[in-house]
Amino acid sequence: MLVYPSANRVYTDSTPALLRAELAVFGLSALETEISEIGETELGGVSYLTFTTPAPLSERDLALLSNLSALYALFERGDGVLKPVTISPLANFDSDLLTIQKYPGKTNELFTKLLVNVTLLSTANPTAMLDGPLHLLDPLCGRGTTLNQAMMYGFDATGLDVDGKDFDSYELFVKTWLKQKRIKHSAESGQVRRNKVRLGRRLDIGFGITKEQYKAGDVRKLSYLNCDTLTTDELLRPNSVDLIVTDAPYGVQHGSHRTQDASLARSPRDLLAAAVPVWTRVLRPGGALGISWNTNVAPREELAAILDKAGLDVREDGPYAGFAHRVDQAIVRDLIVAAKPV
Repeated sequence: MLVYPSANRVYTDSTPALLRAELAVFGLSALETEISEIGETELGGVSYLTFTTPAPLSERDLALLSNLSALYALFERGDGVLKPVTISPLANFDSDLLTIQKYPGKTNELFTKLLVNVTLLSTANPTAMLDGPLHLLDPLCGRGTTLNQAMMYGFDATGLDVDGKDFDSYELFVKTWLKQKRIKHSAESGQVRRNKVRLGRRLDIGFGITKEQYKAGDVRKLSYLNCDTLTTDELLRPNSVDLIVTDAPYGVQHGSHRTQDASLARSPRDLLAAAVPVWTRVLRPGGALGISWNTNVAPREELAAILDKAGLDVREDGPYAGFAHRVDQAIVRDLIVAAKPV
């Protein structure tokens, strides 16, 4: 595998190790063909990720591996040559859907894809990405990087975030992008109310992967709710989403909700302790929840205990322990995944 070149130097340094762990999760959870000897080598002055199989990869295995987050090109090695292998990633739209947004604190889009993949692979149906649309929830969605990845995969997506500026920025971006790409869609904005109480704002978009699909009524749904994440189970039906993927706040505080003086009310640790049980109620049995977070804010054991207390089965063994990496001096990012029992 030739690794996708990243514009972020820090992430580039971490990518090979992250890709090795991601590939191992694919092998553990989804592939028909056994993979082994995952490593790195240099050929002609270029670094590659390598692995061995006892037989050629099946078409379904290739379809799955085509979606590895940092896979740029795939080759079969033999007789001193590299033979290109055709890959077919699930990419329904142009890549600028993921790359065009630039703002401080944006999660790297390759890591976002990795987090989505590892969460998907932890569900009861780890190959479901190939079989039809799923419903993804990001309950701390910010400016929508995870929602955009869901669009690329052809999923339905719902996001929640309390920050009004992030909501406004994403609404402007996604409406402009859809119009410029001439993608058939509908868009409606309005208020979110429950029992005559205003909870926030909403953006609802219906879009077609193709014009023909849109005309035929085959429409994907994207919703952004500018609401407190602790209202998730009030706004979504129980057992209605297939996977929950979110990048938890890295700093000392985050406004999951705001106090009357508009101060930020919760630390990331407190936020997750309060929110995970709420999120779990809308997750389907067999679904999975994936969280990335700063280990300097909370140790892995603490998050695992929160997930376990919510009735989820935490994936701890083997490659699931290989995703920690340094982002900067204050942030060591890791991910943790847990599944809801069937």
